[in-house]
Amino acid sequence: MTIAVGDRLPDVKLVKATADGPEQVQSGDYFKGKTVALFAVPGAFTPTCSAKHLPGFVEKADELKAKGVDEIVATSVNDAFVMGAWKDAAGSDDITMLADGNGDFAQAAGLGADFSGFGMGQRSQRYSMLVEDGVVKQLNVEEPGDFSVSSAEHMLGQM
Repeated sequence: MTIAVGDRLPDVKLVKATADGPEQVQSGDYFKGKTVALFAVPGAFTPTCSAKHLPGFVEKADELKAKGVDEIVATSVNDAFVMGAWKDAAGSDDITMLADGNGDFAQAAGLGADFSGFGMGQRSQRYSMLVEDGVVKQLNVEEPGDFSVSSAEHMLGQM
C-alpha cells in the first residue's frame, strides 16, 4: 500500500551523509518536530535527477525555507558515500542527503520501483512530499519517465 496524505512516515533506518562520514538515523526520530521538503529520486547522478530534480531544490531552497520548511531532504536507494558525493557535486549545503541503501524506506512507503530493465535493480519512484512532524501533508508521485509534479516549483505552488 502506498503512503498517503495524512499518514505517518515509515520508521526505518536511513543513513545521513555528513562531512564526518555516514551517520545512521531513525526516520521516525529524524522527521519529528520539523517541517521537511522531502524528495526522492531513482538514483543519484542519473540524468534527470542530476540535471533537474536536485538543482531545482537547490535553486528554490531559500523560497521553501521562507514558506516554513525547516529542512530539505533528498533520498535515494544509494549508499551514503554516493549521496555525499552527489551533494558535493551539486555544491549546496541546503540539501540533507539521506541514503536508503537497502530501499527499506522506499518499500515501507509503498514507493519502491523495479528498474531491473535498466540494470539498476530495486529503486525508489520519483516523488516529493511535504512532511510536518513526521506526517505527510503533500505527496507528489511521478508517472514513470515523467518529471513535473515532484519538482521544487510544484511544491512551492502547493504551499
